[in-house]
Amino acid sequence: MIIDAAVYRDGKRLPCEDLSLEIEGLRDVPDGFLWIGLKDPTAAEFRNVSSELRLHPLAVEDAVKGNQRSKLEVYESSLFVVLKPLRYVEETSQVETGEVMLFVGEHFVVTVRRGEAAPLREVRRRLETNAEYLAQGPAAVLYAVMDAVVDGYTAIDAEIGQDLEQMEDRVFAGEIEVEARALGEQPPEGSGKRRQGGQDARQIYLLKREVLEFRRAVQPLLEPAKRLAERDVPHVPASSRPFFRDVADHVLRVVDHVESYDRLLSDILSAHLTRISVQQNDDMRRISAWVAIAAMPTMIAGIYGMNFDNMPELHWRFGYPMALSLMAAVCLLLYRSFKRSGWL
Repeated sequence: MIIDAAVYRDGKRLPCEDLSLEIEGLRDVPDGFLWIGLKDPTAAEFRNVSSELRLHPLAVEDAVKGNQRSKLEVYESSLFVVLKPLRYVEETSQVETGEVMLFVGEHFVVTVRRGEAAPLREVRRRLETNAEYLAQGPAAVLYAVMDAVVDGYTAIDAEIGQDLEQMEDRVFAGEIEVEARALGEQPPEGSGKRRQGGQDARQIYLLKREVLEFRRAVQPLLEPAKRLAERDVPHVPASSRPFFRDVADHVLRVVDHVESYDRLLSDILSAHLTRISVQQNDDMRRISAWVAIAAMPTMIAGIYGMNFDNMPELHWRFGYPMALSLMAAVCLLLYRSFKRSGWL
């Protein structure tokens, strides 16, 4: 459905009375441009707009179906740009993906929004308060939308970076605890609360999924941003290149961060799994030590419990105290030996 439609002349908003008449008027007197905003349009709803503006059928099909990767395609009468805006959900610390598609022609811009993670309403309001900038035409709208989307990437980059630091602190605080216990030292205060192996692994996996979603949205945008910043593109004047160069720089910085986050998360996951393995080995050593200690009295009691007539000390008056003393001495000797070796 059409959310908003207006004609802009000299940076000023004018009402769009009739779509066909406004388009014919702009073709005859090219002193402005038409901006149509749609949200989740069906093929039938989009048919009138696409026929009046003579949009390419392949681009229209992509806009109706959605679920496209970020890209820039040049057709005979227009550009088709796909962007993937993201929204960070504070309550769940998850990244929500939307979709914005733009048709940019000589005297028109059509924006198609899918999902809630799309900043178009704020972009239009901000542009309408800056008549001088809006007077630059459809390229100004394209830049403003891309800039808003990339600003959202920058904010999410900071949020994911903060989550990653917290996860790193949790995992490596556990490493400090394991090392301290292995050396027979007292772990730092509060570190014992962090020994939640399964929960940490789940959080690392979820954060890695967020980074993957982030990467899918950001990385494909790098090539279109560079193309707009460095090459001749129809309906985008050369004077706009410095603005798109700024967008490309921001996208490149975010892409570098995302790739480093992915590698760091893999390292954190490896360290976490190693910590769990060390903890399991430590637990197994403790269990084995106590089993060995318990085995000695069992062995001695088993031997003296066979009740053979010719066993030594079987009928001796002090045989029972001697057996108990032998058990206690052997257990104490084994305990001190395991304690010195760090098994207990």
